Amino acid sequence: MVAKARLLIIDDEEIVLDSCSQILAGNNYDVATAENGTLGLKLVADFQPDIAFVDLKMPGISGFEVLEKIHDLDPTIVTIVITGFATVSSAVEAMQKGAYDFLPKPFTPDELRLLTRRALEKRRLILETIALRREKEMLREHFAAIVSHELKSPLGAVQQNLYVLADELADKLTDEQKERFARIQSRAGDMVNLIHTWLRVLSVDFSKIQESFKPVSVATIVNKAVESVQPHATRKGIEIHATFPEGLKPVNGDEGTLVEALVNLIGNAVKYSRLESQVHVKAEEKKNGVWISVADNGIGISKEDLPFIFNDFYVGKSAPQEARGSGIGLAITRRIIEAHNGEITVESEVGKGSTFVIHLPTVS
Repeated sequence: MVAKARLLIIDDEEIVLDSCSQILAGNNYDVATAENGTLGLKLVADFQPDIAFVDLKMPGISGFEVLEKIHDLDPTIVTIVITGFATVSSAVEAMQKGAYDFLPKPFTPDELRLLTRRALEKRRLILETIALRREKEMLREHFAAIVSHELKSPLGAVQQNLYVLADELADKLTDEQKERFARIQSRAGDMVNLIHTWLRVLSVDFSKIQESFKPVSVATIVNKAVESVQPHATRKGIEIHATFPEGLKPVNGDEGTLVEALVNLIGNAVKYSRLESQVHVKAEEKKNGVWISVADNGIGISKEDLPFIFNDFYVGKSAPQEARGSGIGLAITRRIIEAHNGEITVESEVGKGSTFVIHLPTVS
């Protein structure tokens, strides 16, 4: 049996409460009424409605205040304003306080029924979105557990046995066999590191790093990131030019994760750049924060890939097969920057290169 939708009507006019109840009574609805905002808010907590119709002009608590408090109690409740004093400004203010729609008095029974059906559909979509989000999080947690137990543990055992065998056979293996052994150990290590990275994407809550935020030097972040990527750049003959003015305001954050985010961007720039080219890292201060850009003139990113490159495990279709990674570096970078109340954007053109820009608020 399908549960009845719960509708709450808050209005100081008895005729409005009675007429709305009668109009909606013939449908599969449970209807509750309240003659003022105080009683209405009590019913919100007790009755737990799907939809709340709220009059703006009431004695005591105003309709605007009721809208705000309903949203605070349960943001999934769809609120509809009903009033005889409909103006554009009041409609805008009501929408800003979370109202879904606006029904001016007097209204016809059909108008009330139609808006109720639309509001219930909105409520259904809200609840489905929340359920899907929870399901996604559960899948992430379960997958993380599976990856940890089913892959990490056996690989760890393989790695440990390889260390023991290498030691036991050290005086029996030829140089060629030792080289093969080293390659096996290296590949096993790569697999373990990849699993650790997967687990980091799937299970780490980057918002927790906010607990250890403190003023961090932008110059330090840039220099450490460039230093980390420099060996790879040197092997490809790529020059990394880092420029930033003296006296940049610090940002409030976690140095380690900010360096990691920038290493991912500079590392990608080097990875997807041509031999003997250049990568430019620039930091500058503007009135609303610090902007750090990483620009290259490499292979670029296609328009089809651009909307998805910050998604978990997304690998661009335009990337050469030999240069494709696991699709998690940019996802981690995005989460780190968002945890620092910042944002990251990208502009790119195939064959001409890419520019990633990080915006971080500075310490006031």
